[in-house]
Amino acid sequence: MIVAIILVLIVALIVIAVWVNAVQQHREKQEIERRQELTKHKKVIEETEDILMNAANLPMSSALIGVLHKRIVDSLRAMCELSPTSKELKSRLVESNERMQNSQSTDSSAGDKIVLPDNDKQIIALVQGIKKLRNLLRSEHSKGKVDTQIFLNEDKRLEKLQLRINVESQAKRGMAARSANMLGSARQYFEKAIATLSAQTYSDEYISSKKAEIENLLEEITNELKVTNATDRKKKAEQEQDDLDVLFAPKKKW
Repeated sequence: MIVAIILVLIVALIVIAVWVNAVQQHREKQEIERRQELTKHKKVIEETEDILMNAANLPMSSALIGVLHKRIVDSLRAMCELSPTSKELKSRLVESNERMQNSQSTDSSAGDKIVLPDNDKQIIALVQGIKKLRNLLRSEHSKGKVDTQIFLNEDKRLEKLQLRINVESQAKRGMAARSANMLGSARQYFEKAIATLSAQTYSDEYISSKKAEIENLLEEITNELKVTNATDRKKKAEQEQDDLDVLFAPKKKW
């Protein structure tokens, strides 16, 4: 009888140990998942805050800024649910909520004008920033967090802004090449800008006016190249004639 009781106790202890271990593993798994979720939301917040910091270099509408602030608020709210005892997260959530409300109450629209950086790397970074912003906007819309009309308006505006940066940078390089009397390179830059404008499936005032402007520049360069080529041919012919005159000139007798 005593042996049976001991065996039952041993089995019970083993079962309890297994259960405790399973519970411990489950808690550890939950903690790992919680930390992973916190890290994910932290990255979302950092990415969005970086975009907002660059708002000075990239014209943004109040609607788009509101979308970005809401993204931060949503991530902070999720983090507060994962860490309900964190006073720091709750404080940040209150502050971010206020900023979101302020951005929504501000009635402002972004302009299309943008000052191009002088450095090519900065221009590339600017274009990459716009692409990242468009991807973010598309992602938020797919999650149902952005109104469809706002998404369509903002995405189209960013698309036009990206086109403007591309065309203006090509035109700027073309003007620099022309000033350096590198007419062939200048023509290539201007032709590339024209091709980019012509590839658009829509037309607006910017596209039509810029296209006409660059076409005039191309015509001027074509005329300059004709003059340059004619001058070069004339100089070459004169040089060849001088060489012939020297070759067939009467030899002097000494």
